[in-house]
Amino acid sequence: MPDPLRVLFLGGRNAEFVTAELRRGGYEPSARCVDTKDALETSLDGNSDIAICDSVSGDCGALEALRAIQERGIDLPLIVVSGKIEDCEVVAALSAGAADHLTRRGLMRLNAAVARELRAARMRRERLRLEEQFRQAQKMEAVGRLAAGVAHDFNNLLTIITGYSDLLLSRNVVDQAQRSGLEEIRRAAERGGALTYQLLAFSRRQPLEVRTISLNELLLQMERMVRRLIGEDIDLVTLPAASPDTVMCDPGRLDQVILNLVVNARDAMPKGGKLTIETGNIHVVKGQLEAPLSVPPGRYVTLCVADNGVGMDAETRSHLFEPFFTTKHPGRGTGLGLATAYGMVHQIGGDIAVVSEPGRGTAVRIYLPLAKEKGKSSRGKAPSVAALAGGETILVVEDDVRVRKLIAGVLRGHGYTVVEAAPGEDAIRRAKAHRGPVHLAVVDVVMPEMSGPELVRRIAPLYPGMRVLYISGYTDEALAHHRIPESGESFLQKPFLPDALAKKVREVLERKLSVDN
Repeated sequence: MPDPLRVLFLGGRNAEFVTAELRRGGYEPSARCVDTKDALETSLDGNSDIAICDSVSGDCGALEALRAIQERGIDLPLIVVSGKIEDCEVVAALSAGAADHLTRRGLMRLNAAVARELRAARMRRERLRLEEQFRQAQKMEAVGRLAAGVAHDFNNLLTIITGYSDLLLSRNVVDQAQRSGLEEIRRAAERGGALTYQLLAFSRRQPLEVRTISLNELLLQMERMVRRLIGEDIDLVTLPAASPDTVMCDPGRLDQVILNLVVNARDAMPKGGKLTIETGNIHVVKGQLEAPLSVPPGRYVTLCVADNGVGMDAETRSHLFEPFFTTKHPGRGTGLGLATAYGMVHQIGGDIAVVSEPGRGTAVRIYLPLAKEKGKSSRGKAPSVAALAGGETILVVEDDVRVRKLIAGVLRGHGYTVVEAAPGEDAIRRAKAHRGPVHLAVVDVVMPEMSGPELVRRIAPLYPGMRVLYISGYTDEALAHHRIPESGESFLQKPFLPDALAKKVREVLERKLSVDN
């Protein structure tokens, strides 16, 4: 079958001979002929594969055409096909950027020259695409590092907000109106922590944290954010399934997937429209699932995000999940949203289906495996305040004085003896000056002067048997740098609530006792 070839003929006196030769070479040329300067400017629209010119000078000569092509920044190979011309003219054309020069009597070289130039143009475009992907990856890396740094400071602030809010709520010293306000503050701080987690997850600096969640509950929690995101000119309809089935998933990553789909739907409806988010369930039977889905038979929970926007053609749909592919204008999309969604969904055994047609909107349906039913939990009720109390001595080392005072206050409230210390030499000095045992050290991982693990190595000989609980608002990448996962020591991620801190401390101390016994 002949290969289609879009040819721009400049001058056009040799068009008939050139077209015939191209057909003999296995091409099916579609030709545009221009012979004026204005027509030349109009024709340089990026819709030609190759240009063929029959002269060197003139309004539509090779030199003028090459100048215009270079000014436009178009990658359009130009071949000169002429009668006999002076050698100096051939040199001038080639020096200006012409791909080749052929005479009308030497057209047997034409098809080889065209094939060579088309191949070279494809290689140049591929190189530019890869370079752009590399630049985009570098930008995302920079965003990720910035997010990791901001997350630490932000998580410290959230620890203070959630901590003191929870302490006040645990005491019967506020009236109902104040209690409602404090609960709103704590919920907002918890949501801030979730957003930080999403940012880190998007920059791939947070591990996948899979747990059982209800899609209906997740959708309810996100509804207000989605409404703010899409604007007032788009009607949002949420249709939760009657059966509140659960899935095993990372809620932060799934939040990210939903928000990406919502943003794509919003951008597809620039003049407003209707956005529908629906959950459901389906029992997949072997041989009855539409291609190209590849999930095995079983029960699945579905999440569908549908819009009535501009839609997509088949060519666009075929590239949807490719990294860096985007239909948005430069600067408005990274091309990573759907690729990230595809990777996360497949990582937990699900799949994504897209139905779309130009002018008829788009529906993206996610299939997630139904969480396996588990027996009743044997953990029983949450431990009481008395069960979390203790009389041991705890060394608290934290560079943020506000976080340090919060931790110390929580632990003293549970009956512990607390030794507070700033990082570095101050902590070592206080540890040496303390008379009596230190049963547990609560230590921030990343601190100025010296890291938490280095500090522990310095003071551990002073207190044989001392246990360690590391805390941090940094990311998994920073923890790996300090070998926290490899050390086997306990860890608590900021932001945390006072009860979570007290529970973790008691857990570490009880484990110490069981090991010692």
